[in-house]
Amino acid sequence: MSLIQSLLKELNQEAETTRKMLARVPDNKYDWQPHEKSMTIRRLATHIAELPGWVSMTLNTSELDFSNNPYSVPTINNTKDLMAYYEERLQDGRGTLEKATDKDLEGDWTLRNGDQVYSVRSKTDVLRMSYNQTVHHRAQLGVYLRLLDVPIPGSYGPSADEMNF
Repeated sequence: MSLIQSLLKELNQEAETTRKMLARVPDNKYDWQPHEKSMTIRRLATHIAELPGWVSMTLNTSELDFSNNPYSVPTINNTKDLMAYYEERLQDGRGTLEKATDKDLEGDWTLRNGDQVYSVRSKTDVLRMSYNQTVHHRAQLGVYLRLLDVPIPGSYGPSADEMNF
């Protein structure tokens, strides 16, 4: 299996779990946040939904410079729109990956704000980081939902909410 095939397989596997988690976000809680230093559910869920789009951005560019390329995401106000945005970003990332070759993963990718460089990583590492970000933030969303008494779907097996105790 090529690296591209492996990345595509993982993207598709994680998409199943991500869909289940995003679908649980209550429409009336988009402004809720568990702590003043925490993101709102809106920001967190939208960030999770946007991450598959990092596949295309990584493979089609060599950097993201916030100083001359403002990075923005739409304001999502309900779960229907959240799911549609996720599917759009997933389709974009998947489509780019399906057309890519292992050679497209060569080279570095830089995240910066003008002269301030946050990271320089290989494109493969950036894709892996975006996948890890999805898992990390999905777990955060699970805590948010638990605090709101929303049943949590299982990720890599059944959740406590899905078990018969």
